[in-house]
Amino acid sequence: MARYIFVTGGVVSSLGKGLSSASLAYLLQSRGFKVRLRKLDPYLNVDPGTMSPFQHGEVFVTDDGAETDLDLGHYERFSGISAKQSDNVTTGKIYSDILKKERKGLYLGKTVQVIPHVTNEIKDFIKNDISNEDFVICEIGGTVGDIESLPFLEAIRQFSIDVGIKNSLFIHLTLVPYMKASDEIKTKPTQHSVKELRALGIQPNIIICRCEQPIPIGQRKKISLFCNVPIENVIETIDVKTIYEAPISFSKEKLDQQVLDYFKIKSRKKANLAPWKKITKIVLTSKQSVNIAVIGKYVNLKDAYKSLDEALTHGGIKNNLQVNLVRIESDNLNPADVKKKLTGIHGVLIPGGFGKRGTEGKIAAIQFARVNKIPFLGICFGMQMAVIEFARNVLKIKNVSSSEISKNCIPLVGLINEWNRDGKLQKGTDKVLGGTMRLGLYPAKLKDNSLIRKIYKSKIIQERHRHRYEVNINYQKQFEEKKMVFSGISPDNKLPEVIEYKNHPWFIGVQFHPEFRSRPLLPHPLFSSFIAAAKKYK
Repeated sequence: MARYIFVTGGVVSSLGKGLSSASLAYLLQSRGFKVRLRKLDPYLNVDPGTMSPFQHGEVFVTDDGAETDLDLGHYERFSGISAKQSDNVTTGKIYSDILKKERKGLYLGKTVQVIPHVTNEIKDFIKNDISNEDFVICEIGGTVGDIESLPFLEAIRQFSIDVGIKNSLFIHLTLVPYMKASDEIKTKPTQHSVKELRALGIQPNIIICRCEQPIPIGQRKKISLFCNVPIENVIETIDVKTIYEAPISFSKEKLDQQVLDYFKIKSRKKANLAPWKKITKIVLTSKQSVNIAVIGKYVNLKDAYKSLDEALTHGGIKNNLQVNLVRIESDNLNPADVKKKLTGIHGVLIPGGFGKRGTEGKIAAIQFARVNKIPFLGICFGMQMAVIEFARNVLKIKNVSSSEISKNCIPLVGLINEWNRDGKLQKGTDKVLGGTMRLGLYPAKLKDNSLIRKIYKSKIIQERHRHRYEVNINYQKQFEEKKMVFSGISPDNKLPEVIEYKNHPWFIGVQFHPEFRSRPLLPHPLFSSFIAAAKKYK
């Protein structure tokens, strides 16, 4: 039978519940246990797919085509377990499913209420699609005290009774601030946060205290006393220089051991921290480095390209060097400034995106990278901008663009009308935005003697997609006559997946998102190769 671990947060948001959950998952896995991670988000959107990056950061995509919270990226990168649609749910999805049932008369005329109908739906989600996992870690989004979180907190309270308190554990993550003016660590915010949680019927079993410096024993005792938690279960997590130190930090605090002790389970083996120590050493102490320019609309927003930032770091780990990210706002990138902005840059990356804003800056940067033989990687929208740049400046096709950007152009890039998934025809649209894109894992076949084939060491690859516009395959011959090769194609030969420029040491565009499948312990080969090319260019 699975044991359930619920992770809540208090005092302020963005304390690191996702990273804490992911680190705990790795430690338990390393000890020989099977783990599943889930995220319950309290917002009313059905999923984050239509939300602005300014609101929610990156949209993470799973193999089976779910648009999910970025914390699922943390889960995958630390645990190595591929997330599923069944691992992320929102209030919007819960209510949508309930209302569909109500419209079908499935509640037999009963009044539909938060309790029991909403809470029952949440509980069904928590226990759904569980096979032989030893532990299921469920992170509750938001902060204790938020109105929107209340149904989820009530649901997990009920759930712990349903499965038995011996099979459920509550971890509460709080902020323990340091007041510089008085040189004091303050425990009162944690006390009040736990008080709020207990008022809802939930007594935390473990408290993780986020802090800037070590918490003295006296303050730990105070938290233990007033929060009704054994002192050994008051876990401190001090700000680390890199997130890859987190499993090491939690292991030192014996978080995983406290979890096993609570459930009265003996460890199957000792946790292996050697990989994380090796990674941390490279990230923090490597004297070699490369400068990678990331050019997009949201580069100054910390979480907008989270998986991408991490994948580039993973490429650096593989090459035993540090990757310095030079973030350039495409809106502010004028063609005349490109040379100055890209001085000292060893690689140029154009990430995924959408819309007209900032496109001319991206195109100018791509041209500069192509002409000056700077390693270039275009992802999704970045690949589309690369083919438009080439069509304009090499093929000399006038007024060429994407129908997403201009309705009065030659549409080299246009809306995908249909594609196949698991033998079934799928149709896309730009009229209804949510869930109508090409989403999830799709295959591509790679050309013999191509750079991309050499990188992947495989003829057929599987990568995750998130897009509704595609490069027009009918231009393939024109491009390849000028050495821009369509080196990756969908199995039905309709959709270009990879382009590469033969008159360049490393120039690749991909329609998919390889960053979603990169792991610190298993760097993605495309990013490893890109960083190696940047190292060579330097």
